Amino acid sequence: MSNDVAPRNNKTVVRKLLLAVVGMFAFGFALVPLYDVICDLTGLNGKTGGRVAEAEAGLLLDEQRQITVQFMAHHNAEMGWVFEPSVAQITVKPGEVNVVSYRVTNPRTTVMVGQAIPSVAPNAAAAHLNKIECFCFEEQLLQPGESADMPIRFFVDPEIPASITKLTLSYTLYDITEKSNKAQAVAIR
Repeated sequence: MSNDVAPRNNKTVVRKLLLAVVGMFAFGFALVPLYDVICDLTGLNGKTGGRVAEAEAGLLLDEQRQITVQFMAHHNAEMGWVFEPSVAQITVKPGEVNVVSYRVTNPRTTVMVGQAIPSVAPNAAAAHLNKIECFCFEEQLLQPGESADMPIRFFVDPEIPASITKLTLSYTLYDITEKSNKAQAVAIR
């Protein structure tokens, strides 16, 4: 009788393990849409939801407050590009749409593709900085010696806590030439 119990227990364990593997696999696929929903709800990663039209129409403008927005640029050590904001900081009114550019130059003798990753400090301000248009949404391809002005259109949500009067928007630029479809398309030509 004990000989029958061991195979049944093994089969039960194998079934449970297979079910766990299938569950983890399904959860992995669900993470991307779940992440998008969380970003839409919280404003993380620059997702602005429906607030863009209100900001562009001036319906969100808070004339009573001012927020200082500082801009910073960094690049990965292997990148080699010159990367800097057009201004170090500006003062904005919450709800007001603003445009600032970052200047980038590829001093190398090869085509390169870069991707900018944003960071907002303090962390509590990240959900209130809404990017409408941003060079960080796309890969940036530059020919040897080429320069470009890359704009960011944004607004600070009027619901930003009153304790936050200054925030910093920082971008780090990474070399993604090896992984980029854009660079491969240029190489084929």
